[in-house]
Formats: sequence, C-alpha cells, structure tokens
Amino acid sequence: MAVSSCARVIPSFECRSDPDFSGNPRSDKPSFGSFSGKAKSFPIRGLAGASCGSAGLSSLIFKFPPNFVRQLSIKARRNCSNIGVAQVVAASWSNQPASVPATSTAVNATPAVDVAAAVVDGDCCNNTDVQFSGLVDSKASFLCSDGTVAVHAGERLGRGIVTDAITTPVVNTSAYFFKKTDDLIDFKEGRSASFEYGRYGNPTTVVAEEKISALEGAESTMFLASGMCASTVMLMALVPAGGHIVTTTDCYRKTRMFIQKILPKMGIRATIINPADMDGLKSALDKNDVSLFFTESPTNPFLYCVDIELVSKLCHSRGALVCIDGTFATPLNQKALALGADIVLHSATKYIAGHNDVLGGCISGSAKLVSEIRTLHHILGGTLNPNAAYLIIRGMKTLHLRVQQQNSTALRMAEVLEAHPKVTRVYYPGLASHPDHHIAKKQMSGFGGVVSFEIDGDFEKTKKFIDSLKIPYIAPSFGGCESIVDQPALMSYWDLNQAERTNEFSIRDNLVRFSVGVEDFEDLKADVLQALENI
Repeated sequence: MAVSSCARVIPSFECRSDPDFSGNPRSDKPSFGSFSGKAKSFPIRGLAGASCGSAGLSSLIFKFPPNFVRQLSIKARRNCSNIGVAQVVAASWSNQPASVPATSTAVNATPAVDVAAAVVDGDCCNNTDVQFSGLVDSKASFLCSDGTVAVHAGERLGRGIVTDAITTPVVNTSAYFFKKTDDLIDFKEGRSASFEYGRYGNPTTVVAEEKISALEGAESTMFLASGMCASTVMLMALVPAGGHIVTTTDCYRKTRMFIQKILPKMGIRATIINPADMDGLKSALDKNDVSLFFTESPTNPFLYCVDIELVSKLCHSRGALVCIDGTFATPLNQKALALGADIVLHSATKYIAGHNDVLGGCISGSAKLVSEIRTLHHILGGTLNPNAAYLIIRGMKTLHLRVQQQNSTALRMAEVLEAHPKVTRVYYPGLASHPDHHIAKKQMSGFGGVVSFEIDGDFEKTKKFIDSLKIPYIAPSFGGCESIVDQPALMSYWDLNQAERTNEFSIRDNLVRFSVGVEDFEDLKADVLQALENI
C-alpha cells in the first residue's frame, strides 16, 4: 500500500545529474571557464576513521552502493509523506551511472562496488584523506561575492546527492551498509570511497561543510554538535599532554573554564594575556614551548580584536599554531585564514544558522590539521545531526543579507548609545572610541551585530532598563533574526559574587550585551531610547 500510495503522489518523478556543472559535461553544453580557489581536489568526508578534508566542491556525482540505495528506497516507501520523499529522490538518482571526469586521477568504479573509487594517500583507516583529483575548485569564477557563495556552494556546483530538488535532501541514517564483504575490504583498504557510519560523516552535513570552506577559503571544514564541542575537541586534538597554550582574558566563559579547569588535568598549562598585549605574547612564546594560541576576535563580551596577522607571524616564528574563534565576526566580516591563522572556529548556532533554532559548531583550516581534529572527533562523538545540518544550510542562504542588516543596525545603535547621557561606555569595534578600532578597520569588512555597553547605574537600574525593552528577548546566545539582550553579570556569571565577577573577569553589574536582529533600526532605536528614559 505504501508503494502504490507513493506512486500516486509522485507518479513520474525522475532524478538526474546536473550536466551544467558536471566534471564531464555534455559536449553541447557551454563551458563556464576556469575555477578559482585554493583547493584542487574534492574530499569525500565521513569515511571510516578518515579525515577526508581537502576543500573543493565536486560536480562528480557520488554514487552510493546499491544496498544503500535499497535501504533508502525502503525507508522512503514507509514514510513517503516526510523525508522519505527526499530519500526516494536520492535512491532513484543513485541508480543512474556515476559520472567520473576523464581528467580525474580517480580509479574507475567497478560494478561490484558501485562507488566512485579514488586515489588514496595511505590507509583509509588511518585517517588519511581520500580525494578525487582534478575536479572543480571550491569557488567558481562566476561566483564573485560571498553572498552568492553562501547560497550555492556545496549545492549548485555539485553535491553528493544530486536531485531535481533545489534544496539539499536530509539523509537520515545512522549507518551505510555494503553489498558484500569484498566491497567492505576495498573500502577499508582505501580502494573505494564511501560513507560508513553516521558518526564519521553524512552527505547532508558535507554540504554545510563545503559552504563554510568556500567562504573561509579553507581546504577542509568539519561540523560538530555545538560551538563548545568544536572548541574542546580542537584544543584536545592539537595540544599534546603536558603542552602549553596562550589565550586571552576576554572570552566566552565556558571556554575559559575548560582551559583553566579541564586541560590542567591533562598536564596542559595556559598563559592568559590581554588581547592587546603583544609583549605578553612574545614573553609567553619565549618562556614556554607553546603549541597553540587561541582567542576570539572580536571577543565576548567586550568585542576586543586581536591583530591576527601580527599574532600569526609571532606564533609561527616559534612553531605555535593560531586558532581564531570568529563567531562574532562571521566568515563575511573577517577572513582569519587569509590573515594568517591556521584554524578558524565558529559557533554555527549564532550568525551562520541565524534563526535561533539549531546548535552546531565548525572548524576550518588545512586538510592536515582538520584531519587531526577529525580523528579525535570520531572517537569522542559530538556528531551534528543531519536535520541540524539542513537547518544550517537553510540559514546560510540568507547569511549575507542578515549580516549586512545587523552590521548596519549595530553600528547605528552604538552611535546612539554612545551619545546618550545614561550610558557611560560602549564597546563596539566600529566606534573610533573602541581601543581596537584600528585593528578592526584593518581586518574586518563589517563590525558585527553585537553591542556591549554600560548603564550609568547599578545592578537594579540596569535590570530595570532591560525589563523595559519590548522588542529584544532576554536570553543567552546572539546572532539570530530576533534581537536578544542580557546582563552578563546575571546570565553568565551569577554563580560568582560581585567582587569575583569584577576583579577576575571585569564583568560589572551594569554591563549589557545587546545582539541586534534583523528588525527595523528605527523600531529598535525607539525601544532602546524609551527604555533608557524609564530608568
């Protein structure tokens, strides 16, 4: 019954590859010319224990094993009204022959395996990269802006599952099985490429990873279950037991707690410096065998900026890696890798997803470094759910529009607040009064959507201001379409007394963090001014 019902819903639904963007286009199709970008190969992520992390969006159509096709088809027939429709599409398309570019160095797929095989550098089980060589780059020459890249990267230019659907299907499966044992042996010994287990990779998640790689100019990106998951796995993977890291005073509190309370259990010590203290950084590098410098830029909640280019030069001269948490900046406002950083990290929960409805974190960098992190990630878990990946992909389609609006609104709001007599100080890198304005101007194209400021008053007066606001939600997090406001002394540091909050973290009771959404500026301005009048 399920089959016949589904047939009535989509009586002649047929899937096809996209010849316009195929690595082996039909001769009657015009060429789109050369592609620009760093990477020259396509990663198949999510292999058993494999890192698989070079950048590149392939229009090579990934052909799943027949048993996977059968699995999808059965599930689709059972749930035709939901995601099963997308899986019918995937299964139907997957029965078509795989298209492998003639110029590729990939080994031709054999009928017995029914997957595209690839040149492998070593043993797939030892987390080496499996790549398809000679395919398209991560950014086509006709995609000139980040906004267009955010919409089309990983999809229009070729994705693992190609259907007639504009949107990427959600592949809801925890495992991928093999037709026979010889196919599994070929996979384990690196003669063929495939997905194996949900913790190691998912076709929907790969699309989200390719989008971030294209925006960051990274060879490889991996998604994890949250921003904190990304931070902690990255630190444990790249800093050896007994190692030393350097971080900054102003940062997300949970990250600092991990650095100061959890890493010491592994013998890892930390030097904490002011974000602007380059002499302190030089001293730490001279006195210690530093493995990694880690900071946010801009930082949370005071929005300090580090000179990424200078920090990278200093650290690299001493053999230390540089990781920048660019969550506040987004890949649109700041290109940390281009400035010299080795790793850029984002809480995708914030601006990248942008709708306050999903958790996720991502790490981008060289294939080698991301491979090291991916190895530990496969052990620890913390896997991004494919449904969350779908929401992140959807959110990124409007990333450039949202960030433009938030940049503009936040800057104008910061100027309004700075001029108001009931506000004693505003922290926003777009203001000339911010101590790191000169750095922000040099390395950022926009200053972000968060404004922190101090009310002329105590805890109670600040609380009254926040309670008088009508548009923003009182909530943690930031970067979504809805404006959010919070009092850090209460939201993040309430377990500490006032002296501890002030002396150790510089968090005063009158500090407010305001994340502007995409609401109209005049509405937000009127709301804030009225709330200030109420105190």
